[in-house]
Amino acid sequence: MAEKNSSFSQSDDYATGSNAAASKGEIYREWFDMALLTPLRVAWDDWRTQVGSIIIFVYVLMGTAGVVLVDPPVQGQGDRLTPPLQDWSVPLGTNNLGESLLSATVHATPPMLQMIAAGAVFSTAVATVVGTVSGYKGGRVDRVLTTFTDIAMTIPGLPLIILLVALFEPTNPVVIGILLTVNAWAGLARSIRSQVLSLRDHSYVEASRIMGAPTRRILKDDILPNIMPYVLINFVNSARGVIFGSVGLYYLGLLGGAHENWGIMLNGAFNNGAIYSLSSVYWLLIPMAAIVGISFGLVLFSQGTEKLFNPRIRARHAETVEDDTAPYQE
Repeated sequence: MAEKNSSFSQSDDYATGSNAAASKGEIYREWFDMALLTPLRVAWDDWRTQVGSIIIFVYVLMGTAGVVLVDPPVQGQGDRLTPPLQDWSVPLGTNNLGESLLSATVHATPPMLQMIAAGAVFSTAVATVVGTVSGYKGGRVDRVLTTFTDIAMTIPGLPLIILLVALFEPTNPVVIGILLTVNAWAGLARSIRSQVLSLRDHSYVEASRIMGAPTRRILKDDILPNIMPYVLINFVNSARGVIFGSVGLYYLGLLGGAHENWGIMLNGAFNNGAIYSLSSVYWLLIPMAAIVGISFGLVLFSQGTEKLFNPRIRARHAETVEDDTAPYQE
């Protein structure tokens, strides 16, 4: 009889361990589905996200694999001012020095992507932190951060950028991207503060405070999800600002020519009369198409991913572990 009780006890321990392991596995699976797979399903359900993702992916390929597959632009790659699709060794044509416009466009992409990432992340992160903390904490913290934000907003952006560029003469794309958005965060921080001021008095936020939830958790779970669509749109606007600002400064010659840039291509085309000649207008249109293309892709992507932060839509696209395992439980 004792042996039977012992065997039953061992069986129970084994079953308990199996259930614990299964429960742990289910928790990991559910977390993976909610954290990664569900956002991907929600995003991919919108055609704007699909098209925007494809466009962005093409530029990422240009900036990674493209610079390996395509030779850097050098003089004499083809005949001078060869139109597109005339010589397949230079499919997009050449400029007045015989440089391939395809090579110049591709090799201008990596520094541009670095500038976009650095500038957009810097301005959006600073604005989100300053605006959220200022709006939620209130009091002296709000007054100090609001004063700092107002000072940043009163400084004219373009003269400040030109001054900093002339002072530091940056060549690193990351530094250039940050300089281009050095005070662009202020307006977004002000807008985020206004939204947080209204959100902090909602009943669900008040309930979290009454239950003793820490401030960090309230901001992460109750405040940030409600402002993230707006933040995402402004992230894209910051990225577009970096694109247009860097191209403009390179076009004007205020940034050095340490690496290729679409603004340098536009400057060369304009100074050599491409704007007045139909036979060479392609020299002007190709870098413009590259600028418009990446901006369009970013806008489409941001519009399509607005649904990511809607909890009802995320729940509708989620595949819970219980649903997956229901047939086996029967």
